[in-house]
Amino acid sequence: MTSVFNQQKEVARTKHGLAIAGTRITLYQFMDYIHAGYQRQRIREDFPQITDEQFDAAMSYIEANYAEVEAEYQIIVKEDKEVRQYWEERNSERFAQIATMPPKPGKEAIRVKLAAWKSQIESRASK
Repeated sequence: MTSVFNQQKEVARTKHGLAIAGTRITLYQFMDYIHAGYQRQRIREDFPQITDEQFDAAMSYIEANYAEVEAEYQIIVKEDKEVRQYWEERNSERFAQIATMPPKPGKEAIRVKLAAWKSQIESRASK
């Protein structure tokens, strides 16, 4: 089990919230996985750039301080949703404008590939 000393050394509060010291990886990224129901090993596989010690310290910190981390995580999720909504509203006219523009010459093959890829993804999602 990771000691409290290691947790304090490996987890730091940055301007972006709780993070693994010396990285840009926040504990809220781990919370995304936890909320999605991922197992610890699966989460670990998606962060190969950190050491096992850093990962264990971060997960131990989350477990030991779950209520605090969860409360901060919910604030982050709410703010993210508000920011996304703001930019979607702000850019909606521009997106509509772009959608009506004719395709650029010479890009037909790319558009065909993208259309095929999009239909493949949509067919998988509808299953």
